[in-house]
Amino acid sequence: MSNGHASLQQSGFGQTMRSDFWWIQPLFVFLGLSFFVVYATWAAFQGNHFSWGPYLSPFYSPLLFGDSPHSWFGPGFTGISPALLILWIPAGFRMTCYYYRGAYYKGFWADPPSCTVGEPRSKYRGEHSFPLVLQNIHRYFLYIAIPFLMVLAHDVWKAMWFEDTVAGTTTFGLGAGTIVLAMNVVFLGGYTFGCHSLRHLIGGDMDEMSKRPSCHLAYRWVSSLNHRHMIWGWCSLIWVMFSDVYVRMLSMGIWTDWRIL
Repeated sequence: MSNGHASLQQSGFGQTMRSDFWWIQPLFVFLGLSFFVVYATWAAFQGNHFSWGPYLSPFYSPLLFGDSPHSWFGPGFTGISPALLILWIPAGFRMTCYYYRGAYYKGFWADPPSCTVGEPRSKYRGEHSFPLVLQNIHRYFLYIAIPFLMVLAHDVWKAMWFEDTVAGTTTFGLGAGTIVLAMNVVFLGGYTFGCHSLRHLIGGDMDEMSKRPSCHLAYRWVSSLNHRHMIWGWCSLIWVMFSDVYVRMLSMGIWTDWRIL
């Protein structure tokens, strides 16, 4: 009795025997990432309306140079947006992320458009040659992304202190913007600490993790976040953009911050 082998994948681009709406996910990835890239690029080149009171947009944090009280080193690099000095780090971390690589390979390059769907090319090159071989530096972007997350957490702490212009003092409080920036750290934390590279760094190369209980516990914690890496990735992407929009609208006088405490 012979064993037959049937393949759902077709030879032509976009051809498949699948009857489901397989094209919806890559389409949403294409639209979502395109919108974010366009907005983030526009916001980064603005160089203004990135802070309001104790709030600082995460697109501009850490603010290395500038006239804002949030600036670390004071005025400098006039004529260039301060966001351009630091955004290459979180951008590099996301672009080389294992999940995002698979997502935008499908959404932008149709490599492949989806499982068992015909591709526009016949040869698989992988990530062994330039420029895709640079994707392997993802683990090094992780080492820089974690300190960035700490800076954003410190920004949340600073967002709890409001200046009283009448009394000339600074008082503790909570505003809607404080919650917005705090949620940004939560989403980014879930995405960063669920990173595949961090999972391997903590315990992925161990043969017997049971002999190192602390590493085993950390590995299980990172793994629990990693199981929802896609969700954390999209939530953090949307929320970091909304955080910039919120601070920008306050700075432009379009929105009013609601003081909770």
